[in-house]
Amino acid sequence: MVTVHHRTVSVDGLDVFYREAGPTDAPVFLLLHGYPSSSHMFRHLIPLLADRYHVIAPDNIGFGRSSAPSVDEFDYTFAALANVTGRFLTTIGVTHYTLYVQDYGAPIGWRLALADPTVVVGVISQNGNAYEEGFVPSFWDAIWTDAAERTNETRDALRPALGRTAVEWQYTHGVPDATTVDPDAWEHDLALLSRPGQDDVQLALFRDYAANRDTYPAVHAWLRTSHVPVLAIWGRNDEIFAAAGARAFQQDVPDAHIELVDGGHFLLESDLELVANTIINWHPKTLDHQP
Repeated sequence: MVTVHHRTVSVDGLDVFYREAGPTDAPVFLLLHGYPSSSHMFRHLIPLLADRYHVIAPDNIGFGRSSAPSVDEFDYTFAALANVTGRFLTTIGVTHYTLYVQDYGAPIGWRLALADPTVVVGVISQNGNAYEEGFVPSFWDAIWTDAAERTNETRDALRPALGRTAVEWQYTHGVPDATTVDPDAWEHDLALLSRPGQDDVQLALFRDYAANRDTYPAVHAWLRTSHVPVLAIWGRNDEIFAAAGARAFQQDVPDAHIELVDGGHFLLESDLELVANTIINWHPKTLDHQP
């Protein structure tokens, strides 16, 4: 039976909570979560990988059990979240890893790779965008409008995304049988979103998301020149990041493994074993890329 450790370290005065499992001398998997979740989204995947990998899954600042300072105390941008994650990895002594990104984890992970192109030895993107092709307009248009106009009105138009209906929808849309999704997943997220000040935190990150698109040309150049192995495993029915976002990786990594699954945004909730087995079967291809 795999033992999962639940740890907290201090990074520049901020507490970073993380889940860790597996042999410390094994290849490292860094799991970076999306909105509105935390490392909680990996609670079932970690034991399936940790018999052969050293698995680390931190909570971003403002999420899960990590520190959640107010917007007056912390600059909630994706660049800032990536900076904390990079210092977290230095603190715990991780120097190279296969990157698993989902949703918000993607722009954080891409920034880590751009900051030091040698640290990432493999990329697994599970509904984590790196291309314009992936954005579903019906979901993103209001976010792009807020980023461009930056008014109280455009900001307030995004508040419904913090509510029960929207959070539950993120878990159940695109899933052929929604009864396979554990309601505890979204109840966990909703409890954390209800904390004082969380609306300002999340609205700040919504507004900053457009800045991630500016990094895409550099990300694409890194993918082309690094020859890093890529697995894009995607819920093909996702109405946030469309399946075109998975296929787009082949523009820069022609031999990227693209796996489209009959599911939605939070694929681990409905297709856990399929995702885990796909990763395990794919990962040996990355070993030649290890430093």
